[in-house]
Amino acid sequence: MANIDSEMLAVIKYATTMEIGGRSFYEHVADVTENKLGKKMFRKLAEDESVHLKTFGDMFTDILGSEEWRKYLNQEEYKKDTVVQELKERIEKQGTKGHASELEALRIGMELERKSIDHYEKAAKEAKEAKAKEVFSKIIKEEMYHYDLLQAQYDNITGSGFWFDIAEFKMDAKY
Repeated sequence: MANIDSEMLAVIKYATTMEIGGRSFYEHVADVTENKLGKKMFRKLAEDESVHLKTFGDMFTDILGSEEWRKYLNQEEYKKDTVVQELKERIEKQGTKGHASELEALRIGMELERKSIDHYEKAAKEAKEAKAKEVFSKIIKEEMYHYDLLQAQYDNITGSGFWFDIAEFKMDAKY
């Protein structure tokens, strides 16, 4: 994968930032969510983001080497606190505990997944190398599943999502 251009490297760097922020957000929400199933779901999402981060780390290392990857990763890990703090404040505006803050956490999670999907779709379209396209396509499917899972949880909690006995969403990574 060493022949990826600078634009694709920028995509990988941005993806790394997104995955670190997403993982940190899901870890935080898992810690503050009181529902056991909610905690489990958010922890699984955080683990998935870690897997994506490793994938991008492998791509980055192939291009620039492991030393550059470690430096970049350390910078991004340092910056994550600002992003997570902003998201925490948004959740807390909805209520410090309970239903409203959990709903806001789900909404934020869906926004993060939607941004990821859009980013990776653009990256897959622009990638010149087949392996990069393959990686982005795989991660798109996983992010779509995350989005659908969050949407289903949101619909379940709010009692919405079903009209005329037909679900508005699917759990097959299609939204």
